[in-house]
Amino acid sequence: MNYAQTLGEKAKAAAPKMAAASPEKKNAALRAISEALIAKTDEIINANALDLKAAQENGMSASMQDRLRLTKARIEGIANAVTELIAMDDPIGSVIQGSIRPNGLRIMKTRVPLGSIGIIFESRPNVTVDAATLCLKAGNTVLLRGGKEAIHSNMCLTNIMREAVNSAGLPMDCIQLVEDTSRETAADMMRLNGYLDVLIPRGGAGLIQAVVKQATVPVIETGAGNCHVYIDKCLPSEDDYEMAVKIVDNAKTQRPSVCNAIEGIIVHENVAEKILPMIKSALDAHDVVFYGDEKTAEILGECVLPATDEIYDTEFNDYKISVKIVSSIDEALSHIAKYSTKHSECIITKDLDAAQRFQREVDAAAVYVNASTRFTDGGEFGYGAEIGISTQKLHARGPMGLSELTTVKYLIEGSGQIR
Repeated sequence: MNYAQTLGEKAKAAAPKMAAASPEKKNAALRAISEALIAKTDEIINANALDLKAAQENGMSASMQDRLRLTKARIEGIANAVTELIAMDDPIGSVIQGSIRPNGLRIMKTRVPLGSIGIIFESRPNVTVDAATLCLKAGNTVLLRGGKEAIHSNMCLTNIMREAVNSAGLPMDCIQLVEDTSRETAADMMRLNGYLDVLIPRGGAGLIQAVVKQATVPVIETGAGNCHVYIDKCLPSEDDYEMAVKIVDNAKTQRPSVCNAIEGIIVHENVAEKILPMIKSALDAHDVVFYGDEKTAEILGECVLPATDEIYDTEFNDYKISVKIVSSIDEALSHIAKYSTKHSECIITKDLDAAQRFQREVDAAAVYVNASTRFTDGGEFGYGAEIGISTQKLHARGPMGLSELTTVKYLIEGSGQIR
């Protein structure tokens, strides 16, 4: 039995106890986790400092270091998110629908935990807590495999959560960390059939595709975010132009390293000469690098680097953006269909027909009209914390909150019926 199988066996053994845990007991464990995170803030920051030091020595980009960094304020935010989970309705045991058949059989469709969940993610230690506590609230066990860049942070956070869970009377093996960050162990984890019920990769496109191609365990794809804003020709007032600039600025620079930040702007040629200099002026405050087609270079000048197919297909996770000037909404839709990862897409327009067509035809988990894509988030949607943003259509799509971490069980009661 290899290392991953050993962890998988522990997760599977803890699963029945978690499935049977009462809402009160799970909430007590969550409360203990939240309190422990606050009490041990200094310990977490010290562990995170080791990861940040290694990141700097290894030349990690500033935006990726920002994803890795834990501060007192961020730890408080993580702890508060755990507390918010306590107030949320427990989905387990709820009746989705029911019926009485003509033969008298009573059939109830109820929510039950998925079981044992594996999560493979990159250098964002907040995901360690978000994923673990969401799985706990939904009655699941979880096997966490973070990137080596955050190993000290993840080990510290996991140990704190395991101790807290144990103090609340639940099995500490409901939360486990894969401390061996080698590719071999990750590959073993992807083949834990019989131990894991589902595997969720959360990170960039490279990670997600590697898991999809290698895993034999069922996979839910999340996270890859090559998102766009299309600025339509219908911007009748100066306020509309200002709105467009603010949305682009927020969606690109508020936090460029996350999956709901935009990577591309598509601009209708009728407004390009006016709006693009306004956008560049706003993004210059963050030294954003522009890639664009020939028309973009004609408008903005030599600062525009050539945009190739590879550039348009890139999720930068950085202060970089691609620009495409189009002659119609059809061309914009075609561009999005070719390069989108089906995460979040936005149109800025005052044309109702264009807005409705965009929302109808764009194939993405979240499609916006006149609002930043940065809202694609479980908390912003009112679901609390999330396990990730699913970009596929089965078994969940969009922000994955508590109900998306469950499956169904049919409970049937009879009085001797036979078929």
